Amino acid sequence: MKALAALVCLLHGVGFAAEELKFKAAVPLPGVEGRFDHFALDTNTHRLFLAALGNDTVEVFDAVAGRHVHTISDQHKPTGVAVAPTRHRLFVANGGDGTVKVYSADTFKLLKSIGGLDDADNVRCDAKATTIYVGYGNGALGLIDAEKLETIGSIQLKGHPESFQLEQKGNRIFVNVPEARHIAVVDREQRAVLITWPMEKFRANFPLALDEVNHRLFVGCRQPARVVVMDTASGKVTADFEISGDTDDLFWDGARQKIFVSCGAGFVDVFRATPSRSFARVTHAPTGPGAR
Repeated sequence: MKALAALVCLLHGVGFAAEELKFKAAVPLPGVEGRFDHFALDTNTHRLFLAALGNDTVEVFDAVAGRHVHTISDQHKPTGVAVAPTRHRLFVANGGDGTVKVYSADTFKLLKSIGGLDDADNVRCDAKATTIYVGYGNGALGLIDAEKLETIGSIQLKGHPESFQLEQKGNRIFVNVPEARHIAVVDREQRAVLITWPMEKFRANFPLALDEVNHRLFVGCRQPARVVVMDTASGKVTADFEISGDTDDLFWDGARQKIFVSCGAGFVDVFRATPSRSFARVTHAPTGPGAR
């Protein structure tokens, strides 16, 4: 697929009608080709990092000014990115060569390349930014010491992990494992799977978001195109609702009680949680085909 020529920015309508999501700007990316994968934001510098998988680069933006500021080259199918803000480090998973490359988030200088993580994908940082978790291979989460920049173990799964979310006040990790048709619940102290929750009616579960306060897990599925809501205490499905097709990312905004769903069908769908614990779609904002 040809490159997206620009980064399209949608602005949540703070100060507008509560349900609005307005187009704000498009940032041109001349010379960038191929598809994009995941993003990460450095809350210290307000820099946005984009894994330009098809271009073998990481593109850096000033999120406040809305402009492109830098290109980090020499990647090999970059997929996941994460920032450890307390250490000012950027971690880039490269699915092409099985490395996680670590950069200064300030200067973009390469600090270390960590190998042995075949098909490296999503990256997450724990609450204290001491451990970096990387989904990789035929089924594992790799653990990297964020200070020493070396692998310190792995957690085995039944298939390649897609999105996963870490509790900030607990020890669990929730992992989408679509090949195994389940969600794996991991204890990160024991470094082991505690239980698996089957995905029977809903498959191709790729994106995931966690509402830790209300004990809810939001699971984005492509077959059929729905978000499934699960109780994190019991693993039971409490709700599900229709979304646009080909979802690949999902975000829970606890302050506004909203779910943002990015869909490759060419839309961002926004849902508001109601007092009855159902979910009402309030925005169906167009983006572009393949903008997952």
